[in-house]
Amino acid sequence: MFKQLILVLRSALFYVGYVLATIVMSFIFILLFPLMSPRRRHGFAAAWCKSILAWLRLSCGVNYEITGTDNLLEQPAVYLSNHQSSWETLLFYSLIFPISPILKMELLKIPFWGWALRLLKPIAIDRSKPREAARSLLLQGEQRLNEGNSIIIFPEGSRSEPGTIRKFSRGGASLAVAADVPIVPIVHNAGYTWPARQFIKYPGTVSVVVGQTIQINGRSVNELTETVEQWTREQFVSR
Repeated sequence: MFKQLILVLRSALFYVGYVLATIVMSFIFILLFPLMSPRRRHGFAAAWCKSILAWLRLSCGVNYEITGTDNLLEQPAVYLSNHQSSWETLLFYSLIFPISPILKMELLKIPFWGWALRLLKPIAIDRSKPREAARSLLLQGEQRLNEGNSIIIFPEGSRSEPGTIRKFSRGGASLAVAADVPIVPIVHNAGYTWPARQFIKYPGTVSVVVGQTIQINGRSVNELTETVEQWTREQFVSR
């Protein structure tokens, strides 16, 4: 009972800092982003992501270790990762440059925060309309890749429970084939420390693995999707 209370208090402390930092940074984003170059915009947003991860480590004892950072590319690529929480979105934005995040269209409507997000060249999709979202992903994604930005996609479609990997959709591989860019797979187990749709954050170390580049080389969308999903399942670190 006492341990559970401590977890609740530490998680509450994290969210207080998280919300305050987000409000402050949103105001700064709106004021300064129009005057910044894309590189500076990303650097500023990445600094916010790193600060939240550092605060999470300090308040809740959540750390992480990454294997394979040398597999991150300087050229545009499609990064495919499993999806378990909001944690990985913070890490990936601080880890990959330049990158266009994929997000729900309704997030852009949030006062201040949504306005700041628009300046990061996101790919906004309407998840209530799957077919339209798929077309929008291909259209906007190919445009961003041609502009030199990488894309991070969660082919499971939604957040999975700790210890599980959902079946991968073909959207990420389809985009990579259409834009003729390589795929870089990533796997992690953040769900054990930051479970989806739960308030409490649990102390521990998140394991992150960045895989080797997968070149298109005329391979089919189905083959690429199966290759990435199989690698993800093999590399997944459970507890």
